[in-house]
Amino acid sequence: MEKAQYIWMDGTFVPWDEAKVHILTHTLHYGNGVFEGTRAYKTQRGLAIFRLQDHTKRLLNSAKIVAIKVPYSQEELEEAQIELLRRNGFDSNVYIRPLVYLGYGVMGLYHAKAPVNVAIAAWKWGAYLGEEGLERGIRVKISSFARNSVKSTMGKAKAVGNYLNSQMAKYEALIAGYEEALLLDDEGFVAEGSGECLFIVRDGRLITPPNDNSLESITQDTILQIAQAKGIPIERRRITRDEVYIADEAFFTGTAAEVTPIREVDGRTIGNGSRGEMTRELQEAYFDIVYGRDPTYAHMLTYI
Repeated sequence: MEKAQYIWMDGTFVPWDEAKVHILTHTLHYGNGVFEGTRAYKTQRGLAIFRLQDHTKRLLNSAKIVAIKVPYSQEELEEAQIELLRRNGFDSNVYIRPLVYLGYGVMGLYHAKAPVNVAIAAWKWGAYLGEEGLERGIRVKISSFARNSVKSTMGKAKAVGNYLNSQMAKYEALIAGYEEALLLDDEGFVAEGSGECLFIVRDGRLITPPNDNSLESITQDTILQIAQAKGIPIERRRITRDEVYIADEAFFTGTAAEVTPIREVDGRTIGNGSRGEMTRELQEAYFDIVYGRDPTYAHMLTYI
C-alpha cells in the first residue's frame, strides 16, 4: 500500500503516520464497526468518484443495522471524501476506505455507550485481482466455509466482524493455489465471493443470485443496469455449484474486483477457459462508465 499524505479522522485531516487509535478501541476487540470500499478513477476530466452517494448511503445503512449512530450526515461524509482526495493530490486511480468504528472509553459487549469515531483513508490502488486477471480470468475454489447465515449475522451490513468469514475463505483458496474463493450459503446455493458478487452466462442469459445471502452490491447493480440497457436477458435466481461448473461464462463483480472473468472453478474449465464475449462486452462498458467515456451514466460520477 502506497502512503498518502492525509487521512480524515473525525473532521480533521491527520498526517498518514499519525492516524492512530488506542489499543482498547472497542471495535478492535468486539468486531462491531462498518466500512465502505469506493473507487475514484482518473478520467480525462480529472479524478472522479464512482457512485459516491450510493456508497455513502450504504455505509450509513450498515451502521443503522448494527446499531451505531453516526455523528455525521451523508452530505458531510461525501464532502469529506471529496476534500480528502483534493488534499492528497492523487494523480492515478484511488481506493477510498471510510470506516465507522467504536472507539476507546468502554469495555464489555454492550456497545451503545462506546464513542463513535469515523475515519476515511484513500490510497493509490490498481486491479485487486491483478491486471492479468481482468483479461485472462482467474482460478476460483468453492470454499469449505459457508457464507455467514442470515440466521446468525446481518449480511446487508458491510460490517467489520462479517469479514472474518471472507478472510478465512480467501486464505483457504490462496494456500490451495487458487486466486479467489466462492462461498455457498447454508443451503448449498451460491452466495458470493470473499468480497465479490458472482455472475454466470448460460445460453445468452445473464444470471446472478438475489441478495438474500449477500451484500447489496453497487457494482452488481451497475452491471445489471448495463445489461438491461443492452437488452441482455437477465435472471435473478439461485445458482448451484454444479451449474457454475457448466456455465458458458462466469465473472466476479465488486468495487475492488471491478469485472473479473473466471476461467476455472474447482478444476473445471469455464467456457473456453478465457474471458467470454458477454463478459468482455460488460467489462468494457463498465470501464467506459467509470472512466467517464459514456455520457449516459455521467450521473454516477462525482468529479473532484
